[in-house]
Amino acid sequence: MPSHYTRIVLNDRPEGDINASTFRSEKVPFTELQVGDDQVLVQVTWLSLDPAMRGWLRDVRSYVPPVQIGETMRAGGLGIVVRKGKNVKLNIGQLVSGTLGWTEYAIVNAKDVESITVPQGLLDIDYLNNLGMAGLTAYFGLKDVGQIKAGETLVVSGAAGAVGSMACQLGLRAGAKVYGIAGSQDKCEWLEKEIGVTKALNYKSSSFQKDFRDIGYLDVYFDNVGGDILDMCLIRLNRNARIVLCGAISAYNSVGRPKGIQNYQTLISQRARIEGFIVFDYAKRYPEAIAEMSQGLRDGSIKRKFHIVEGLENAPSALPLLFNGGNTGKLVVKVAEPLKTKL
Repeated sequence: MPSHYTRIVLNDRPEGDINASTFRSEKVPFTELQVGDDQVLVQVTWLSLDPAMRGWLRDVRSYVPPVQIGETMRAGGLGIVVRKGKNVKLNIGQLVSGTLGWTEYAIVNAKDVESITVPQGLLDIDYLNNLGMAGLTAYFGLKDVGQIKAGETLVVSGAAGAVGSMACQLGLRAGAKVYGIAGSQDKCEWLEKEIGVTKALNYKSSSFQKDFRDIGYLDVYFDNVGGDILDMCLIRLNRNARIVLCGAISAYNSVGRPKGIQNYQTLISQRARIEGFIVFDYAKRYPEAIAEMSQGLRDGSIKRKFHIVEGLENAPSALPLLFNGGNTGKLVVKVAEPLKTKL
């Protein structure tokens, strides 16, 4: 084992955009990592970067407590069990997933990690994407909250991101007409040519509003961005439409209160519904979603794309990519050499 390990902690709460002083790196003696009877020591191999992490930096009431100043930055990840307590049944060398944080090594309670055996044809990092929080969020948001049906029109914002691209694919699998909104021509081409959406719209294009009106009216809007695009979708609702509030990337870095929606009265006239959700509420049903998406990955009907950042030290500079449109697909950080996968 090394004499020291690196962790990245919250240094300062940003008022707006994440900046150079938001996080700091610390070298910590490895001897501080003492494993309790019911705990494991995990060597972190991969970390997931997700838009929700910006919300965890705010000192406000939410579905999880905020990250505290001086605390290791919270993040989901994958790792290898390298030590274990006497009450732990997990094997040394076992691949696990859990909330490991921005660190090279993490002490976690054994009950808080899931053991993973990567099936033939899948990748370990699929468990941070389609088979992890991103895929699960898309699955339950679209199927349970959005209640998508064959023949309906689905619009997805942030469509080239991890959650958005999965929502597009699940909509297509359900037989819906799927329109994705993204922020560059390259992303739109990827959505159309690789994912297979009916049409992708570039919200930075001068013709975006006309292109959006040409869709007609929508039955389900899967919202990852909030802001003006949510307001625009509110006036294009079919009767009994459903709006799924998954995220609000456009407002995460704003200072003060985000601007409220204006066009909500359409919800009344069209008997429509707008609803937020948190994926953790569906934990008992995760196996259902993982089974369906695993099959799709193996047979090629579900696509995946990763934006890989090398090195834990680059996590702070990579996180803002989620908010400035700098990534396409699932943003992950490679911390250490991962297990070889069976392909």
